[in-house]
Amino acid sequence: MVRFGVLGTSTITETFLNAAKHVKDFKFEAVYSRTLKRAEEFGKKYDVDTFFTDLEEMARSPQIDAVYIATPNAYHAEQAILFLRNKKHVLCEKPMAANAIEVKKMIDCAKENEVLLMEAMIPTLLPNFKAIKDNLYKVGTIQHLYINYCKYSSRYDDYKAGIVHNAFNPIYANGSLMDIGVYCLYPLITLFGSPTKIAATSKILHSGIDGRGTVLLSYPNKDAIVTYSKLSTSHLPSEIQGEDGSLIIDKIATITRVKFYPKDGVVEDLSLTQDYPSMYYELKEFIELIGKGRKESKVNSYKNSYNTMLVMDEIRRQIGLSFPNDIQ
Repeated sequence: MVRFGVLGTSTITETFLNAAKHVKDFKFEAVYSRTLKRAEEFGKKYDVDTFFTDLEEMARSPQIDAVYIATPNAYHAEQAILFLRNKKHVLCEKPMAANAIEVKKMIDCAKENEVLLMEAMIPTLLPNFKAIKDNLYKVGTIQHLYINYCKYSSRYDDYKAGIVHNAFNPIYANGSLMDIGVYCLYPLITLFGSPTKIAATSKILHSGIDGRGTVLLSYPNKDAIVTYSKLSTSHLPSEIQGEDGSLIIDKIATITRVKFYPKDGVVEDLSLTQDYPSMYYELKEFIELIGKGRKESKVNSYKNSYNTMLVMDEIRRQIGLSFPNDIQ
């Protein structure tokens, strides 16, 4: 049994905990919030009665073995390192940190303290990501990749009315690239590695955050176009185009359908059954790794997390987007 504490009491944490109900050996033990009232209100929903408003105290607590971090991106590195130093395993929401320097510090700390650190990246651990990997050969020589995730933010109407929530505030290392674009880039880099060239454009809002972006990533024998947005919604799938056919992916962030369109022939549905909520699979991976005494995921690996953040750092450099965390 792995005893978990959670940092953050937002909707994503509730989604995580609902998925956790299906995961063997998970036990929700404690909750952190900046205010005791909020921690208690959240904990009571799940019959949890251990609350913390002091992260140092929580990190030292013998009541927990691991933490799930779902606080704003700007706090990920500092909070994760605190728990890693106290020998707690850390499952950290995507993106793992605000920049690659922070990611490296987190990885080094996890290695030094011999505990597990993993980025909570959903799509790469879903059954249908495996379907993509297992059938990639069918497309033949790959020429083009089109990865798309555009979703109108529930906070954007408020932003246009003059109310700036965390999602549109660079202080918290948020924005379209960090919150949405990472879902496109991480699976791409997991499948094909780091690009040799990057060209990025974006719309920077008045708050200083990026609202949408398009990135061209060049590889030796193929190109990838990535589009992401918090200002509009797209219903287009993502596509891996090869000389012998194409793989069509319905939604890159929560892959449920994968089809192969051959150059000649009948369309083949490659989709695998997904029996559990999307976040189940990342938590299952995390807990199984702890049970086996392993300190790193082979899928959501240190290399994939670090290389993805390096690409995101370069994109931000090109579009002129900086965060307070960048001042090291």
